[in-house]
Amino acid sequence: MTGSVEHTQLTPGRSTAALIDASLKAFRAADGHAAGVYMTSSTPGVLRLSALVGLPSRLFKPWWRLHMDSRFAVADAHRLGVEVVLANATETMRRYPQFAAGLPFQFGSLYVPVATDGKAYGVLTVLRPAAADATELLPARERLARLAQELAGRLREAEEDGPVRWDGEPLCVRPPATHPPGRAGCFGWDPVTGAVTADERLRRMLGAVAEECTSGERPFADAVAPGDTETLLAALRDAAAGRPPPLPLYLRAADGSLRLVELWRADDGASAMSEVHGAVIEPGPASAAESAADLLPDGVFALDRLGTVVYANPRAADLLELPRSQLLGRPLWDAVPWLTQPACEDHLRKALLSPEPVSFHVGRPDAKTAGDWLVLSLHPGPELLTCSVRPAHHVVEVPADAPKEVAEPAEPAPEASMAPLYRPIVLAIALTEAVTARQVSAVVMRELLPAFGGRRLAIYLLQDRHLFLAWESGFPPGFLAPFEGVGLDERLPGVETLTSGRPLFFDSMEQLGEAYPGIPLDAEEGARAFLPLIASGRPVGSCILGFDRSRTFSTEERAALTALAGLIAHAMEKAKRYESEATLARGLQQALLPRRLSAHPLMETAGRYLPATQGMEIGGDWYDVVSAGDGLALVIGDVQGHGVQAAATMGQLRTAVRAFALGDRPPDEVLSGTNRLLIDIDSGLFASCCYIRLDPVTGVARAARAGHLPPLLRSPDGRTHRVDLPGGVVLGVDPQARYPVAELVIDPGAVLALYTDGLVERPGGDIDDGIGRMRVALARAGTPLGRPGGQSLAKIADRLTATARHTVDRPDDIALLLATRRTAPRHEA
Repeated sequence: MTGSVEHTQLTPGRSTAALIDASLKAFRAADGHAAGVYMTSSTPGVLRLSALVGLPSRLFKPWWRLHMDSRFAVADAHRLGVEVVLANATETMRRYPQFAAGLPFQFGSLYVPVATDGKAYGVLTVLRPAAADATELLPARERLARLAQELAGRLREAEEDGPVRWDGEPLCVRPPATHPPGRAGCFGWDPVTGAVTADERLRRMLGAVAEECTSGERPFADAVAPGDTETLLAALRDAAAGRPPPLPLYLRAADGSLRLVELWRADDGASAMSEVHGAVIEPGPASAAESAADLLPDGVFALDRLGTVVYANPRAADLLELPRSQLLGRPLWDAVPWLTQPACEDHLRKALLSPEPVSFHVGRPDAKTAGDWLVLSLHPGPELLTCSVRPAHHVVEVPADAPKEVAEPAEPAPEASMAPLYRPIVLAIALTEAVTARQVSAVVMRELLPAFGGRRLAIYLLQDRHLFLAWESGFPPGFLAPFEGVGLDERLPGVETLTSGRPLFFDSMEQLGEAYPGIPLDAEEGARAFLPLIASGRPVGSCILGFDRSRTFSTEERAALTALAGLIAHAMEKAKRYESEATLARGLQQALLPRRLSAHPLMETAGRYLPATQGMEIGGDWYDVVSAGDGLALVIGDVQGHGVQAAATMGQLRTAVRAFALGDRPPDEVLSGTNRLLIDIDSGLFASCCYIRLDPVTGVARAARAGHLPPLLRSPDGRTHRVDLPGGVVLGVDPQARYPVAELVIDPGAVLALYTDGLVERPGGDIDDGIGRMRVALARAGTPLGRPGGQSLAKIADRLTATARHTVDRPDDIALLLATRRTAPRHEA
């Protein structure tokens, strides 16, 4: 249930010690139920849980691995570099329904980025008791921010030894005890000399064998845990090498009672082997409470916060059908494997994360009669879960040959568990936010495959009675090429699952080859599932899941995969409608933009427009170049919002600006007149705009700005700066607004750049930083034609928008307008 540092690429000493230390401090600082650190991994775009305090890592396994673009608070905190505070379950459901569906319990949580300048390592997170609102969590938030900053500094230092990332299972750490359970003593061990030192408390605890314990590590281990000597010695060696042992480390004393041993290194991991310090804690003789509990007619046992059984009375051992010696000191799911049901794990999570007691029914293996069903009640505490177990009554008696499914408790009805529904609910919530076929496929890859241990995915969509590949991942290069565009009359499992409407499951490649002789196989072994994508009775396509190893699909898994295929089919059908409607909408938007820019012999201009891709609504960004007397007017604007109304308003404003420009009106009058027009049409929208009237012969430009971003100017020598023009308020707000005019000179070969905020703004970032990045990009983009090594403005515009063009989910429209003066030709005398 714990991870090992050997599976990671972290520096064994400094990094792992820093992660554990930060998690423990965060646990205490925020009064947490649990705390941990997510780290970047060697898999691009994936965060992995590296350390976890206060929860058994097994119960948190669905959240060990998260994609950075998923709708989880951890991903947002890392990707956007912002703190996320979720005060309670209501706030969690409102903002992150996907996470809330998996852990539908009453708790709050905090997420703080672990980052230094220019480097993001991961996220420090705490799950804690719910609060009324976020203001109650401000002190905890400030403490976590300091801890995250401290952790980032330690990880930056550890990078001197190599990349800092996490690729293994999380380290599961026992939370610090608020009230020590009994006597405790401390010791130190030097792995070089073998010398052991023990304090007086430990000597008193060990009694007669105390003198022998300091003569070396083996006598010490024999004295502390004579029944687990080798286990303790191995743990000491691992701790000295920077590999902390799995916690909690329970060992047996001479009388068979449990002792808890905690180990830590004495330095920061600079040396290969370091001195180890530790503590030995023992509960001592049974307390009066435990003695009384031993006599209770109901079973009683206790778990620490990592799921280890630390006490069990005789009746509990009897009902769980195990001797007490096999219960004590072991994780509950190792000692009692038949409790590893999803419903039981869900109830344990609830008891560890919320203050309310939990009660549920569970059947022993092959439960058929009332005596085979038990009622478990879990009572949360700050350090222990107290559990009672008793036989269930009012259970339906069934014949011995009846199927197990009917042997259910009749009264009281067991509490329903969310665990069996977790994956369908999470997938359904994630699919509601996917609007393109690519986004739907990415969600399936992210949410469905990990849940079933899959490694390969292919989604085919039906078009004109042929199947075409929409998404694939994990298959050998070129393997799927022969299946592209296959007709519905082909005898292939991907076709037949759609035409028959039945899912097809093959436990191995051999089984698949026998069912379809001659079919190409992409691996020597591995199971395959072929699922029909059918939405409301209409065929949409087929989905193929691939596994690296042979496996058997249980009845529950087959049912779940079939249901999930229906969700995918509906999402794909919605995506096809979206893409069709989006194409029409963007065609309308393109019609409103200028087909041709006004030209001048001494000027070169280039414009680019990129629509937003996150939603279907069209936007209101525009640019234009208009003849203005003997010069040119350069215009860029951005209408607030998205949708048909924003695009229509953009068209009206563009027409108005063109009309004023053709009359060669001064820049301030152009913006004032456009402002009054926008107010008169009463659209309820406002717009920003920058208008520059340029004389191509002299290079003199007169500019006015209405709430728009400042232009950038690249000098012929490559130096680039922001042109800080004075400006007025945005258009459409104040009918009396004034727009001051500034004058500047554009030298031949200089490049003037006008742009909208979609090109420079990032979610959660400072727009000034974005303008700074744009300034650097313009300086590096190259010189225009007519200069040594020059290139066309069109190529420069493509370079400036290249990153945005390849960004799949653009949240806003982008408009860019570049202009440069050519050198006037010389005339012979």
